[in-house]
Amino acid sequence: MAEILRKLVSNEALRSMQDKLESWLREYNTNSCDQNLNQCLELIEQVAKVQGQLFGILTTTAQEGGHYDGVEIIKSRLLPWLEASFTAASLGKPVDSRVPSLQDTFDKERQKESGVRERDIQQLDFELNSTRNQLNQVQDELKSLQAQEDARHRNSQHRSSEHRRSEQRKSEPRGSEPRGAEKRSKDPRSMEVISDYEKQLRTLKDEIAALSAEKSALQGRSTRSRSPSPAPHSRSQSRSQSRSQSRSQSRSQSRSQSRSRSRSASPSTAVAKIRSPSPNRAKLSSVARKAALLSRFSDAYSQARLDAQCLLRRCVDKAETVQRIIYIATVEAFHVAKMAFRHFKIRVRKSLTPSYVESNDFEDAVSDYIICHLDLYDSQSSVNDVIRAMNVNPKISFPPEADFCLLSNFIQEICCIAFAMQTLEPPLDIAFGADGEVFNDCKYRRSYDSDFTAPLVLYHIWPALMENDNVIMKGEAVTKRGAFWNSVRSVSRCRSRSLSPICPRSHVGLSTISRSRSPSPIRCVLPRF
Repeated sequence: MAEILRKLVSNEALRSMQDKLESWLREYNTNSCDQNLNQCLELIEQVAKVQGQLFGILTTTAQEGGHYDGVEIIKSRLLPWLEASFTAASLGKPVDSRVPSLQDTFDKERQKESGVRERDIQQLDFELNSTRNQLNQVQDELKSLQAQEDARHRNSQHRSSEHRRSEQRKSEPRGSEPRGAEKRSKDPRSMEVISDYEKQLRTLKDEIAALSAEKSALQGRSTRSRSPSPAPHSRSQSRSQSRSQSRSQSRSQSRSQSRSRSRSASPSTAVAKIRSPSPNRAKLSSVARKAALLSRFSDAYSQARLDAQCLLRRCVDKAETVQRIIYIATVEAFHVAKMAFRHFKIRVRKSLTPSYVESNDFEDAVSDYIICHLDLYDSQSSVNDVIRAMNVNPKISFPPEADFCLLSNFIQEICCIAFAMQTLEPPLDIAFGADGEVFNDCKYRRSYDSDFTAPLVLYHIWPALMENDNVIMKGEAVTKRGAFWNSVRSVSRCRSRSLSPICPRSHVGLSTISRSRSPSPIRCVLPRF
């Protein structure tokens, strides 16, 4: 690039161009029409040569910057200039810099969205602060009430200490009954007040948890919308993490399988043991659990998904293939977790039927039991089922020297989130997405490298989260021109793996055992919800 720039500086085309313009201005009125046209064309040719050299320097500089450097400059300066130039040339009008370009429109919309988000965050902050103030007031009142009760009890005990001692000497059983009656007559009113304050305290804590989760979700969306490209992780960090995970995963997999065999996943044995439910989970309301699950799902998109991409990029160089693999893993994890939840609920009903023969709140008891015993879910079995389904998926073109077990931690986290989402009322689920479908702005956001004028989806990066027919969290998709035909060609060219049982390996990642790949027929992969 420096050599081309040096040649351009040493060339005297620009200096001679100014001289030609001045001489043409002096001789314009005396020249004929042909002479003026010849001089004009000569200047246009010189300008075209200089532009060609400058575009060559631009291309070389952009290549030296890599995938992400210089993208914002090209979007903000080059693309709007080309758009205005081509539009003016097609209409036969001069270039007007006052005409708003497509990039200006996008910037205005982004500023509007950021302003709305900031107003929402400020409103949530105000509500959160007011709720915290109410909580502090209730806590202060509760502390003062408890202090008054303690002082009253101490005074009453001090006054009646001598009287109780004398009565205990005379007849201990007769004296115990009046004392119990006296305590029962004094305590109910204070206990009712304390229980009311405790209920208000739990309600305010649930509201604070819900507002905090909603605030974190809005902040995550605003940060993702402001950054045009995902933050690149260092290659060395991803390699070291993948090596450590691949070493420890083989150990943890065998341990988890042994634990899953030893621990009874059936609720009948758990009922026999009379497990006490966790007080933290029992106190959480449905709103607080929903907010916590939404926060976990958002963290899986912003952090766990990028970590899984770094692991896969060691074996797969194509970013599109990596994003397709992670999306298919997420969809399969939701499907397998929903099936496991149905089977688990059936086992709970069978085990609790003898205890609730004539009870009307049988379904509530089943739901409460599942919520308090989420740790009985065998997530490792679901991970194995997801990997089996991915091995025979015809949309994934994966190299034979890599293994889907690299994504075990990511798949396990998604399975646990999806299983817990089925305990909500109504349950949360992901939206169905197909390659080549019409882009829906209500469900998905376009990726930074998408064609913003394309109407069809090339492939999906992250699914949208739904509650019945309402969108709770948007997904992400890539749109390109001709997305439907590209997806058909990719399905016809890809080859699926042969179905093999998932067994614990000595190492996860690169496998020396060669796996046979059998060509699968072209078929449309239907959703499994």
